[in-house]
Amino acid sequence: MSAPHAQRERWPAPAKLNLFLHITGRRADGYHTLQTAFQLIDLADSIEIEATSDCEIRRLEGPDGVPAEADLAVRAARALQVATTVRRGARLRIEKRIPVGAGLGGGSSDAATTLVALNELWGTGLDLRQLASIGADLGADVPLFIHGRSAFAEGIGDLLMPLELPEKWFLVVYPGVAVATAAVFQSPELTRNSPLITIRDLFGAETHNDCEPVVRARFPAVGEALDWLGQFAEARLTGTGSCVFASFDSASAAGQVAAKVPQSWRSYVARGLNHSPLHAQLARLRGESE
Repeated sequence: MSAPHAQRERWPAPAKLNLFLHITGRRADGYHTLQTAFQLIDLADSIEIEATSDCEIRRLEGPDGVPAEADLAVRAARALQVATTVRRGARLRIEKRIPVGAGLGGGSSDAATTLVALNELWGTGLDLRQLASIGADLGADVPLFIHGRSAFAEGIGDLLMPLELPEKWFLVVYPGVAVATAAVFQSPELTRNSPLITIRDLFGAETHNDCEPVVRARFPAVGEALDWLGQFAEARLTGTGSCVFASFDSASAAGQVAAKVPQSWRSYVARGLNHSPLHAQLARLRGESE
């Protein structure tokens, strides 16, 4: 094991957008196969993580309505304890900026940040591949955030190929409802036969989100947000929603539309990222510790 670093740090947990989401099939075990492009954005939760000398994992602050025992960050810390048999604990303070049940991957990102941070703070010495293996048992999107790169994903979302995406700004609109991912994927009307595309024709192919018709039918507020945003730019659903988004060439262009968002919704102007700020934080910490 490597030597543990500073005992308390604040770590970013960035959100993601699905630029498209094609459901290409369903396996015998019930998992869906898919293709998607994950775009990291600079909207992020912030997690203060304090390593402790006991074995307790305590969440001192966290998202409203999510019990500590169900919080993916808490579960991630305990999973790392089990995987490494480390005799350390942690106190977590999670400042939520990413809305829950919004298709932005906030819970998965919190789990990934907790794994990466505690691996460093506890000095457990696992590499990203090993951390991603632990994270995959917590949620399909967790490995994306552990590797910390925008990516083209296939399989059940576990086969990741890093992408260097054009620099864009995004307006993300949250219409105030939470969508349960499992319910959408179990829906009988979900299309599951989108043709495969290759990464070579990623930007020339016709893309869409197969979950959008299901979510529109079940959550009228999401359909209203898609239709409203579609007046200004091409609007899409991220993941299974409920957030919708559109891309712009500048922050000012996104901000001009954001100023018109109905007051009953929340909105975020976010910059697209190819590399996660989590890894920038990790590199900074290691640089200070050398």
